[in-house]
Amino acid sequence: MVSNANENIDSGTGATTPAVLQINNETRGHFVWIFLALGLAMAVLPTFVYPLFLMKVMCFSIFAIGFNLLLGYCGLLSLGHAAFFGAGGYTAAFVAAKWGVPPEVAVLLGTLAGGLIGVAFGLLAIRRHGIYMTMVTLGLAQMVYFTVLQSPHSGAEDGIQGVPRGVLFGLFDLRSDMTLYVAVSVVFMLVVLASYRLTYSPFGQVLRALRDSESRATSLGLNVRAIKLTVFTISATISGLAGAMKAIIFQIATLVDVHLATSGEVVLMTLIGGVGTVFGPIVGAAILVTSQNYLAGFGQWVTFIQGCIFVALVLVFREGIVGLLIRLWRRPL
Repeated sequence: MVSNANENIDSGTGATTPAVLQINNETRGHFVWIFLALGLAMAVLPTFVYPLFLMKVMCFSIFAIGFNLLLGYCGLLSLGHAAFFGAGGYTAAFVAAKWGVPPEVAVLLGTLAGGLIGVAFGLLAIRRHGIYMTMVTLGLAQMVYFTVLQSPHSGAEDGIQGVPRGVLFGLFDLRSDMTLYVAVSVVFMLVVLASYRLTYSPFGQVLRALRDSESRATSLGLNVRAIKLTVFTISATISGLAGAMKAIIFQIATLVDVHLATSGEVVLMTLIGGVGTVFGPIVGAAILVTSQNYLAGFGQWVTFIQGCIFVALVLVFREGIVGLLIRLWRRPL
């Protein structure tokens, strides 16, 4: 059986957070089946869907997973996550294109870049609460955008192009889309598993306690600032990983990666899929990327159509698509 609590309304976004569901030994097994089904789907889908499209979905899913860790489990809304995503992308693209480092090193350095910027942002942002913290992240992200735009090493409006995919560990030639797809799939599954393990660990329970009542968490003796900085850094690091992988996959890093619109997109992915759920960010990312791909023929109307779709989804599924499934199925997802 699964115990449930009342739904929580996140004060920063107005979104409904699914009830905190405790997993015991009898119900943990269904997660195993979900992971197996996800792995099977990833093995079969390249037969029917273009691998590059699937890899884009996985990159943005990782991005949304990192953001969801901050918003869904800690209750901190950031409008500057594009800075971490873009920092990872530009760093990986630069070291791969200019220094000729192998792809695994480029991705690692991009991930570290996202994490380091996350530490710097977090030290400033966590000093404020609510909307003020959100505005701090927005302002800092705009500074990163301006820096990238003006930097002589970032290619300005053209970005960094012609990024080589390279040879992974000196063995696997990533110029093959299928080889690259396998590598990205492995990283994606590891991130999903790590997200599940983290959010249903004692640390995840601490994050939920902080999200529900910061004053109560403080009264219990928890170091709230240290916890916030830790989760902010982890979230930024995961976002940097997503950006670095995207740069290697598509062989380019552009200003879009650090633009405010990208920060808004990851918020939409999380809200549509389900805030505070393991698989919600994946569902939200898949919906957003698919809509962008198949609505591209409408030209300038794409934004309007997407807006209508998203408003309808948020109104109908206030707790997100996966959040609704949790409520109906009464199982954590």
